[in-house]
Amino acid sequence: MKKKEDLRIIFMGTPEFAVASLDKLVMAGCNIVGVITAPDKPGGRGMELLQSDVKKYAVKKGLNILQPEKLKNPEFLAQLKLLAADIQIVVAFRMLPELVWDMPPMGTINLHGSLLPQYRGAAPINWAIINGEKQTGVTTFKLLHEIDTGNILLQQAFEIGDEETAGEVHDRMKVIGACLLLKTIEGLANGDVKEYTQEPIIDKLNPITEQEILKDISDYTFDKALQHAPKIFTSTCQIDWTKPVDEVYNLVRGLSPYPAAFTFLEGKKLKIFKAEKTYITTTIAPGEFETDKKNFLRFACADSYISIKEMQLEGKKKMTVADFLRGYRWL
Repeated sequence: MKKKEDLRIIFMGTPEFAVASLDKLVMAGCNIVGVITAPDKPGGRGMELLQSDVKKYAVKKGLNILQPEKLKNPEFLAQLKLLAADIQIVVAFRMLPELVWDMPPMGTINLHGSLLPQYRGAAPINWAIINGEKQTGVTTFKLLHEIDTGNILLQQAFEIGDEETAGEVHDRMKVIGACLLLKTIEGLANGDVKEYTQEPIIDKLNPITEQEILKDISDYTFDKALQHAPKIFTSTCQIDWTKPVDEVYNLVRGLSPYPAAFTFLEGKKLKIFKAEKTYITTTIAPGEFETDKKNFLRFACADSYISIKEMQLEGKKKMTVADFLRGYRWL
């Protein structure tokens, strides 16, 4: 039986979401022998080289950093082997080739932002909110060939607030996920964590009970239709005002703050970050708007109105609707 400190760990991640997990492991005394992150890229007005959030953290902590352009590069693979990791951890990183994820003896584990097998894919937080889910969660699982299909290790559920945006759920999830990841590493080290395949959950063949799989998530049901979480495209973000108000409201929440749902106001693109449902019968066609030019701006949906609270018109900065109406010149 080992302790978490005995494991040689390689951590792979890039954005701020992954920093919470890396910090949790470091603060818990885990032996991080290498951090793999994206190469520095030019950006900003001066096109200076920008470091990923994970690299910035790793530099502060004095961790060993590798930034391969290509994950199949022989030189990088040789460096990876020399690190002799027992296990690799992936949090918000790119797809790994098999010769990378299959390298360590204990395999590679991933932290995913949903209760797998629900919401496999690139944007699980966004799609859970867009679809009006009341609950989501995080899953640690072993990487396999197909995306997000590996054996489940641990899961933790949490509620989605009726008014929460994707950004707010993201900020809570990174903390919950970091705690679950540490729990997973501790369990793998001492042998307390078991693997469970996802197929019985999907197919209902030889079903595993919720309590056995999810530990402390006894109220999560698997008999709902399987949902997916594909990449968000521009077409996803454009509001269809012929939809019911609840669907439009969830779209706005699910895409806020980025990339943001949008429509058009007097020919200009209007991004909507915060809105409210106004349950009154519409007197105008879906997509048309009403405003007193002082305090409110609302668009008609199929059944009620969406009142804009925070927005950004093309060529303008992000602002409240009151600030926008105070300075906007109507055509």
